[in-house]
Amino acid sequence: MLDPELPAGAVPVITPVEPAVPEAGVLVPDVPVGDGVTAVKVGDKVGYTGVPGAYAQFAAVPADRLVKLPAGVTTKQGAAAMLQGMTAHYLACSTYPLKSGDACLVHAAAGGVGLLLVQMAKMRGARVIGTVSTEDKAKLARDAGADDVILYGSQDFAAETKRLTGGKGVQVVYDAVGKTTFDKSLDSLAPRGMMILYGQASGPVPPMDLAVLGAKGSLFITRPSLVAYTATRPELEARAGDVLGWIRDGKLKMRLEFDFALKDAPEAHRALEGRKTTGKVLLIP
Repeated sequence: MLDPELPAGAVPVITPVEPAVPEAGVLVPDVPVGDGVTAVKVGDKVGYTGVPGAYAQFAAVPADRLVKLPAGVTTKQGAAAMLQGMTAHYLACSTYPLKSGDACLVHAAAGGVGLLLVQMAKMRGARVIGTVSTEDKAKLARDAGADDVILYGSQDFAAETKRLTGGKGVQVVYDAVGKTTFDKSLDSLAPRGMMILYGQASGPVPPMDLAVLGAKGSLFITRPSLVAYTATRPELEARAGDVLGWIRDGKLKMRLEFDFALKDAPEAHRALEGRKTTGKVLLIP
């Protein structure tokens, strides 16, 4: 999700940049770990995120950012789950804790976060409306549990969302697209609804007059990040534990059909930016 935004300039960074905000699952190599490290040991399968430098064969990662993968979870699943799985988790369980009776709008519902977020929203009893770009992606979103799917290229998603909810709108919009969807996302909300902007794949949202939020029904808006939702070791372990446990138990399905060799990372970026992928894209060293 972040990787395509970095070269596009959508996310400010300090140069020089080490490619990737990693979500890689790794196998701890046969080298000594640091003194006092007890959470993991040599030979454990682990996952991590939030440490730059994942486009590499080996990575030095602080031990307190490593999470041991449970038995039955592969390193590929771990790589796919750490960033996007925990992002979907904090969105559905913390930023706006979905509950039975809620309706939510999920943009890019067939993407890496989107497919996981749809499933988690359904686990929590919410009605899910997803937006996608093609019929093939619409099928993926429905298979993940979306109740309704909107093709945003041929339908006005705000008008369709209002129609599907009987004119009421949704309690929350989960938007990682940004500039091109922002205004209509606000129009899709019910009074006192929450706009969660967790990415900006189409570019940053221009400055806005906050009075607009009042005029549209006393709306709320937030711009969260995974860093703030895994700031402590207990929270990281709890969030990762839920996600990895659901994968292990078969409650959360991962879509892992796009693998690229590490040397082909530019090709992977082009595929992501061209919307030619669904689910999680993995780079294999």
